[in-house]
Amino acid sequence: MGFLVFIIVFIIWGFLLEKTINKLLGVEKKKISETSGKIVDRWGRGVILVIILCTFPSVSTNDMNWFLILNLILLLGFQSILEWKYLKNSKQYVTTLIFLILGVIIMYNIEYFFQLLG
Repeated sequence: MGFLVFIIVFIIWGFLLEKTINKLLGVEKKKISETSGKIVDRWGRGVILVIILCTFPSVSTNDMNWFLILNLILLLGFQSILEWKYLKNSKQYVTTLIFLILGVIIMYNIEYFFQLLG
C-alpha cells in the first residue's frame, strides 16, 4: 500500500512541479510532432527503444538502478535536444532538463525513499 501511495504522490508532485516551472519560465507547451522534427523524433525514440529492449536481458538485478538511470538520461536528453532545436522560441527544453536532473537524483536515491516508506 505504501508503494502505491508513493507512486500517486510522485505523479501529482511531478505534474504540479511541471506546471509551476512552466509558469515561472513563461513556457507555452508545444509538441515536437507539430514541427519539422516529427520524423527525427519518431526515429530517435524508435532507436532508443530498440537499444533499451536489446540491452534489458543482459542487465542483472544489481545493475537495474543504473540501467533505469541511463535510460532516463537517454530519453529525456534526446527530448530536450529536440525541444531546443525544433521549438526555437520556447524554453520548454529547460523544463525537460530540470526533470532529467531531478529524475536522476530520485532514481539514484530510490532505495533511501523506499526505506523511508518502511
